[in-house]
Amino acid sequence: MILEIAELSIQPGREDDFAAAYRQARPLVAATEGFRSARMTRGIESPSTFVLIIEWDSVEAHLKGFRESERFTRWRELLGPYFAADPQVRHTAEI
Repeated sequence: MILEIAELSIQPGREDDFAAAYRQARPLVAATEGFRSARMTRGIESPSTFVLIIEWDSVEAHLKGFRESERFTRWRELLGPYFAADPQVRHTAEI
């Protein structure tokens, strides 16, 4: 299992709209083969910062199965307008 951890900086004042867009976009990623689960969290001290944690079967499931699909294009159309900066994404594995 692989964790994708994405830190998302959202334009101040647009956080609630972003959260609504995420609820609409989540099924797009969930439909990807190799997807296991997803959690979106919001910063307490920094409410414009969100952290998305997705469990994947493999890095390839994320990078090839999702990022190279039309679902990713739609995901970015829904969420991209709220980004204050490019998301910072990394993958981790259990030890």
